[in-house]
Amino acid sequence: CVLDFGKGWDKHLPLVEFSYNNSYHTSIKVALFEALYGRKCRSSICWAEVGDRQLTGPEIIHETTKKIVQIKSRIQAARDRQKSYADVRRKPLEFQVGDKVMLKVSPWKGVIRFCKRRKLNPHEPLAIPLDEIQVDDKLNFIEEPVEIMDREVKHLKQSRIPIVKVCWNSKRGPEFTWKRED
Repeated sequence: CVLDFGKGWDKHLPLVEFSYNNSYHTSIKVALFEALYGRKCRSSICWAEVGDRQLTGPEIIHETTKKIVQIKSRIQAARDRQKSYADVRRKPLEFQVGDKVMLKVSPWKGVIRFCKRRKLNPHEPLAIPLDEIQVDDKLNFIEEPVEIMDREVKHLKQSRIPIVKVCWNSKRGPEFTWKRED
C-alpha cells in the first residue's frame, strides 16, 4: 500500500476509512454506513485540504473512485489471506455408517444464558421508520402517553393519592409506568 501511494500514504486515510465503512460486514450483515444511517451511501466523496491542488469535475470523481477500488481490493486481499490461514487448520469431517462418534449434549438443567440460548442481538430494529419518530428542536425523542391502562389509589397515613398506569409510545416499543393522576 505504501508503494502505491508513495510516501504520503497518511493523506489517504480518510479514503481508507470511507472504503471500510462502506464495505459489507458479515457480522452485522450490512455496511457500517448503512447500519448507522439506514440507507446505502451513494455519494462520491473526496477529502482535500484547503492548500492542496484541487482537481475539478470528472477528474476528482475518477481519481477518488480509482483509489477506493484499490483500497477495497487491498481489504479483500487481506480478508482472503486471513481466511486461507484459518482454512489450513480446518479439516472436512466425513463419517461412514457405523462409525462411532462422540456426541456433545447440553445438560437438561443448568444455567440458561442469553434468553434461552438465543443469539445475543439488539432488540431494536436496524432502522427505525421516520414516520413513527417525533423529536423536539434539540432532536430528543418525544414520548407521549398513548392510553391509561389502570387506576389505583395509594393510601398513605393521612392522604390518598390517585395514580394511573400509563402506556407510552417509546422508541423501544410500548412501556408502562405508574404516574400521579394530576
